[in-house]
Amino acid sequence: MVVSLSLDMLLMLMVVLAASNDLLTRRIPNFLLLAGSLGALALHCFAAAPAAALMGAFAGAATGLLVFLPLYCLRGMAAGDVKLMAAAGFFSSPMEMLQLALLTVCAGGVMALVMVIVRGRLRAALANVRHLLRPLWMGLAGMPLAATPLPAASVGTIPYGLAIAIGTLVLLAQRHSG
Repeated sequence: MVVSLSLDMLLMLMVVLAASNDLLTRRIPNFLLLAGSLGALALHCFAAAPAAALMGAFAGAATGLLVFLPLYCLRGMAAGDVKLMAAAGFFSSPMEMLQLALLTVCAGGVMALVMVIVRGRLRAALANVRHLLRPLWMGLAGMPLAATPLPAASVGTIPYGLAIAIGTLVLLAQRHSG
């Protein structure tokens, strides 16, 4: 129980510091992620079954990495965000990482929508989404379509470390609420 609570406190500290840094500098420091990951691994060594806990930690980290790695490859997410998800995986099981990914995507979607509306870029964002989905619709109708550039430039970026922190805090609240 003490190990579990210590892991949760360290995870909370890591994601809050990462989100704060992402908001201030738009970067998530590697040393923070390394310190959090090593701290999680050290705490797992004090679990009732350390070998199983360590194997679960590496499985969780791999899940966190693999869930968001495709978004990085498509230039939809920064490397620091992917590394933060992998580091959070050292604290959680693979199933919890999938839950965290879903919570994070929901938080990021709400953040993005708010940013687009606040910046007055909703029309451009909708035009970009429509343009991105057009090949799918045309393909479903059996019509080939060549790729074309977006009608508008990107409507902005968000500090996704904040979305990851929100998702993590919701996951931790769920874990301790019953």
